Amino acid sequence: MITDSFDIKTEAIITPEDYYGPQKHICDVCIVTFSKVILEEALSIFECRKDAEIGSCAGNIPIYTFEHGGMRIGILLCNIGSVAAGVNVTEANWLIGATKFIMFGSAGSLDAEATAGKYVVPTKAYRDEGMSYHYAPPSDYIDVKGADKVSQVFDELGIPYVKGYCWTTDTWYRETRGLMEKRKTEGCIAVDMEVSGAQAVCDFYGFELYDFLETGDVLDLPEYQVEGLYEANHNMDKFHIAIELAKRV
Repeated sequence: MITDSFDIKTEAIITPEDYYGPQKHICDVCIVTFSKVILEEALSIFECRKDAEIGSCAGNIPIYTFEHGGMRIGILLCNIGSVAAGVNVTEANWLIGATKFIMFGSAGSLDAEATAGKYVVPTKAYRDEGMSYHYAPPSDYIDVKGADKVSQVFDELGIPYVKGYCWTTDTWYRETRGLMEKRKTEGCIAVDMEVSGAQAVCDFYGFELYDFLETGDVLDLPEYQVEGLYEANHNMDKFHIAIELAKRV
């Protein structure tokens, strides 16, 4: 069973050092985006340097850093899903030394009234993916430990948001109405593809994760609505919020 996959009694066979050599330290904080549009805009705004690459046979993922407010901040474009997010965070830590990760992306709304015009700050994530069970003991939900800090910063900046549970799933086309209703009755207001897996990895290694979401498509209406998804994916405001978070964590 996948829920039996958490093994802390024996050592890992493969480590980042096997691929990348000794660990490096360039910065403490790294922004993780899932939008190529946002990354390209960030590269045009700041004088970024490519300090590392996450290796992959599907194409390497560059990790850039830039100076802002007297600190150096990393940024990378992550692939979609908990496995990608968890591995990218692990390898970014090894390659640039970051231990604090600001992660943001789009999500589907499970409560259109609650999420309209607001960011979602997830407080717990339902573990409907496989990554987290290798990094944390089995449970239905995992606490998103950085939620209070994210909320505090949003309050300071006057940014509208709502706190609530999210449903992390790796099955985009199998978000059925029955499953959605189950998650809603438990308090989930959004559905995403990374939070629970990334949080479990960060907990395991002692990293800090600060996550917020912007809902675009809406699942809890009689007809699925996708019109807001592009803006939720590529809204540049999220990058500027991430910088403010990076300065405060």
